[in-house]
Amino acid sequence: MRQIVLDTETTGIDPKQGHRIVEIGAVEIENRRSTGRTYHQYINPNRHIDDEVIHIHGITNEFVADKPYFEAIVSDFMTFIDGAELLIHNAPFDIGHLNAELSRLNHNPWGKIENHAKVTDTLAMAKKEYPGQRNSLDALCKRLGVDNSSREFHGALLDSQILADVYLAMTGGQTGLSLSEDDQASDSKNQQDRQIAQHLIAQLPLFVLSETQQQAHLAMITKMQKKACIWQI
Repeated sequence: MRQIVLDTETTGIDPKQGHRIVEIGAVEIENRRSTGRTYHQYINPNRHIDDEVIHIHGITNEFVADKPYFEAIVSDFMTFIDGAELLIHNAPFDIGHLNAELSRLNHNPWGKIENHAKVTDTLAMAKKEYPGQRNSLDALCKRLGVDNSSREFHGALLDSQILADVYLAMTGGQTGLSLSEDDQASDSKNQQDRQIAQHLIAQLPLFVLSETQQQAHLAMITKMQKKACIWQI
């Protein structure tokens, strides 16, 4: 199961008002483990970034001035997400901006994001799981014990990594993308112990009791204790 945890940062709220994407970050998960593959790209939006938004993500007009336009990076991005399930917190916002960017291209062979990937809104999942509670990314981190101490600003790649931990904790209790070195060593030792135990068990002689012996054994157990023994249940 291939999943891509994705986030974007933008020049403003509404793409219908001409607001554009300035950053895309994504983390790949397969079978609830990080593959180590990520996608991260800053983008020149070819328009002014609102001041109030800069205070949120810290990306300035000067910083993105020399970054590539969306049309220059779209092919690599679409290849990265193709065929995956996209996990996005408040997905309508990010998908709305991405589809708006695709629609602005002079040549758009991709159509819409939904044509290439299944979209899952983790905010909708959280609202269903925790009705009536705050379900922002920060609130979920606090509730689920996910470390977000490095989150001074909103950043697309950092938020994707944090959301990946939140999603794993929310759906299965796992709070990390991968096993630590200590966990891996412990898991390896446990596997070796299991293999040794299975080998020893295989060497034990097999005794098959006759029906007369089984009846005698049951009679002895019944005599030992009037109440049913746990091995009789």
